[in-house]
Amino acid sequence: MNQTLPAKLLERAWGEGDEALAASRSLFRDWVEPLGDSFTEEGVRAYVDGFAAVVARVLPGWTAEGLAARYERIRRGRRFQGDPARVRDVVVLSRVTLGADVAVTSVVMDAALRHFPNALIHLAGNEKNAGLFTGAERVRHFPAPYARSGSLRDRLAASAGLGSALRERVPPETLLLDPDSRLSQLGLVPLWDEERYFFFESRTAGADRADSLGRLASRWCHECLGVEGHAWTKPAQGLGGPARICISLGTGENAAKGLGAEFESELVRRVASLGRPVLIDKGMGGEEGQRVEQAIAASGAAPGQIETWLGPFAPFAREIARAPLYVGYDSAGQHVAAAAGTPLRCLFAGAPSQRFFERWKPSGRGECRVARVDARDDWRQALEALGLGGGS
Repeated sequence: MNQTLPAKLLERAWGEGDEALAASRSLFRDWVEPLGDSFTEEGVRAYVDGFAAVVARVLPGWTAEGLAARYERIRRGRRFQGDPARVRDVVVLSRVTLGADVAVTSVVMDAALRHFPNALIHLAGNEKNAGLFTGAERVRHFPAPYARSGSLRDRLAASAGLGSALRERVPPETLLLDPDSRLSQLGLVPLWDEERYFFFESRTAGADRADSLGRLASRWCHECLGVEGHAWTKPAQGLGGPARICISLGTGENAAKGLGAEFESELVRRVASLGRPVLIDKGMGGEEGQRVEQAIAASGAAPGQIETWLGPFAPFAREIARAPLYVGYDSAGQHVAAAAGTPLRCLFAGAPSQRFFERWKPSGRGECRVARVDARDDWRQALEALGLGGGS
């Protein structure tokens, strides 16, 4: 890909209206995200060189050069030197997507809970993601809305607004832990005083390792706080009923992660053939809900064997944590299962590189069986490799 920020696209994104919105989505989808997903030093350099000037447009008193210099300071990492028992408030930034908040953010939250025994841990993010942790005694939600598909101006305004909200609502001695969040535009937006700001630069961490992001985050926590962290969730409520095999066909708005209607029907059929009750998440409905209904109808499952859930993800996550098995695409559900120790089977499609696959593959204390596939592969063989044989 071209690592230079597309100037014409940026100017269209900087405008207003539908054209600006479309250009903004293209800017993040086709330039910002691929640079991050490359997990290379070159990608980080290209992002900072190009995007620092964009961020400087909305931050009075900052220049692109000043933001780039600050970024070089914060990415080096350092050890917390104070008395952990005296810390009363720690803000941890959400990584915005559900899966990343389980795989990475929760690791940082866990380390903070361990290291700062008297502190409240404030998760800055949206309500949907915060619901994954509201059952924890010392966790609080700090509202920080962010439109993943919004305009460039809206996204930058959300980041700048979060900095203002933090300064108004939390004590100045608060610590801020940033796990490479979109809320800070991957560390480029100065949200807090550098002396109390700790940044996990996940895109080049462990460059010589094939570790998952969760394991790299745990290493960073040990280097920064002296304790490791582990992925976890604790929703306040579940759905009740018997423990059921859980399935998610969600793709996180990335169609490349899906393998098509025929695969999904066969997947549901094979899971149903195990003879256990099944619960399938329909996400927020719409296209995903329709795919679920079509897969169930074509699966031949016994009446009443398969239930569906349409609503917030957190209650479904609690069901995954007590399920005998979880099956799905590369999505939030696999990370919840890995964190809970639930046996999981994941079809990982659409990975742009081996390094991307290594970073985002689920890792946990339970049995994690993952098959990396793409459109050219025979998904039936992948199902059998995962122990989901029984095809006709």
